[in-house]
Amino acid sequence: MKRIIHILTLLLLAAGCADIRDVNPYEGGLHTLTVATVWPEGDIVRSGAEVRVEDMNTGSRYVSQTDTEGVSRFSLPNGLYRINLSGKTEKEVFNASADKVVLSGRDLGVNLNVIVSKAGSVVIKEIYCGGCKKYPQEGDYQADQYIILHNNDYKVQHLDGICFGTLSPYNATGSNPWVDESGLPEFIPVIQAVWQFPGDGDDFPLQPGEDAVMCLRGAIDHTVQYPLSVNLNKPDYFVCYNPTYFTNTAYHPAPGNLISQDRYLDVVIKTGQANAYTMSNSSPAVVIFRAEGITIQEHVQNQDNVIQVPGSNVDRVVKVPFDWVLDAVEVFDGRSAANQKRLVSSLDAGYVTQTDVFLGHTLMRSVDEAATAVAGYEILADTNNSLNDFYESEKQSLYE
Repeated sequence: MKRIIHILTLLLLAAGCADIRDVNPYEGGLHTLTVATVWPEGDIVRSGAEVRVEDMNTGSRYVSQTDTEGVSRFSLPNGLYRINLSGKTEKEVFNASADKVVLSGRDLGVNLNVIVSKAGSVVIKEIYCGGCKKYPQEGDYQADQYIILHNNDYKVQHLDGICFGTLSPYNATGSNPWVDESGLPEFIPVIQAVWQFPGDGDDFPLQPGEDAVMCLRGAIDHTVQYPLSVNLNKPDYFVCYNPTYFTNTAYHPAPGNLISQDRYLDVVIKTGQANAYTMSNSSPAVVIFRAEGITIQEHVQNQDNVIQVPGSNVDRVVKVPFDWVLDAVEVFDGRSAANQKRLVSSLDAGYVTQTDVFLGHTLMRSVDEAATAVAGYEILADTNNSLNDFYESEKQSLYE
């Protein structure tokens, strides 16, 4: 997922309808929600883009496609809605979104600014953050979080120098201190720490279609004590481990005997107070990025790039430019109707929902079957929209 390439021009509203009258017999009648897309100038296909409308209170979803004028219409009851658009061409992907759209007592027209971006090379394939049960013991377990990266390109990519972080606020629910009248900030607020893959530039190649496992907590065999967990003590796995900054051995035990020290990620900077690296187990927003034109170490030495979280006297964030981002994924908490976006549409126009925690569930990126068949190696879906690209799986991919 990459930076914004175009900002767009307005089109007039036209026809195109998706009627949900038969499946939503709400009282009070239905109203027309007209969604008009604002596209960039140039030869961009305006028709056939998928538009999804979600009732933010009930979770009900309605789907249509844009017509030749880039417009779709929905017949909906009164409600609070989230609108999401996505599509792709051979070279680009395009997305747009609108949050907290109120439909009440009358028809409504909404304009969506479409953002055109390029698909990424190294992408996030899996996020396992929710934990599992301690069965056969009582209780819950969450010291086994991991993320898998994937080379989605036809060329060899190198992990060396890639950075990882999670966004402020930690959870999608509740208030977002970075939102103001103009919306989300013009940077990525990475909280608590920035981690970086080691290497001098070509030490850790990732072949086309190849994966890399990044253990966020214990790089040990968790199944020895908790059979519903995963074994993270495997050769070639990477680990976020630094006992100087994160001293809590319950979450950061010494890595297992199969993890080599040259695969320990570096802490570029620690900006929080926790003694264990914290990523939300219910609804994180995560990002991988690579500094451009400057090293990440030089970037964080500039005090203007490390700022206080609004309303906090303790927590700080690192400001990461949008155009450094390789991939970013937004996770929503399925138990709440109060989720709010932290990532702008150019990075992730949607979200993947995790229904609950401590179930052993994981969040997986879908395989692009057609592209995989052509390439001869695994190509993952990448529309810069996690609503389309990701799904919740009932088992961790590393579960044995």
